[in-house]
Amino acid sequence: MNAVLHTRNRAVTLPFNPSALQPFNLAPGVASQGMRAISASVTLASRDDTHRMTIFTLHQELWLPRPRSEVFPFFSDAHNLEQITPPWLRFEVLNPRPIPMRAGTRIDYRLSLHGIPFRWQSEITTWEPPFRFTDEQRKGPYQLWSHLHEFEERDGGTLCIDRVRYAVFGGALINRFFVRGDVEKIFAYRTQVLRSLFGGTTANAG
Repeated sequence: MNAVLHTRNRAVTLPFNPSALQPFNLAPGVASQGMRAISASVTLASRDDTHRMTIFTLHQELWLPRPRSEVFPFFSDAHNLEQITPPWLRFEVLNPRPIPMRAGTRIDYRLSLHGIPFRWQSEITTWEPPFRFTDEQRKGPYQLWSHLHEFEERDGGTLCIDRVRYAVFGGALINRFFVRGDVEKIFAYRTQVLRSLFGGTTANAG
């Protein structure tokens, strides 16, 4: 069984070459490979009900040839985010080890984007090991960020499903020119590293 990354129309191969990932430069069109990216025109009221925001979504599926009992613990250790995040983000988890994972746990990070340093805090809002968990931004650059991680036993391995909902200040225009490309590059890098750690290859669709 191969690891399959779904695009809108086909599955693609993204060879992993660690030496090529610093810096991680993608050829035109590659940024959207390895994931199903969906821009949604959903408008929801914000918490104070006075502002409205457009929600964008990203959906990615990756099959890994390892049991869920091995894959889920890797994802549930927040410090492993440093390993699967592009080096150009200078991502660092600030909480000391071990981080007790449960609904309500808050995790603090430090990172830099386009040379601008900032802090990020996420909260675990759903914790159902070994099936799923959700992290949501509490402090950070997004107007909304909610990331559902799901893990299904499939064909002797684990299907890892990412469902991201996010909103940015400035809406669709800012997302298109300044945000979406970075999000897709980050997930493409993440996919390559996970495949290098757990094995598996990506199948090409005809």
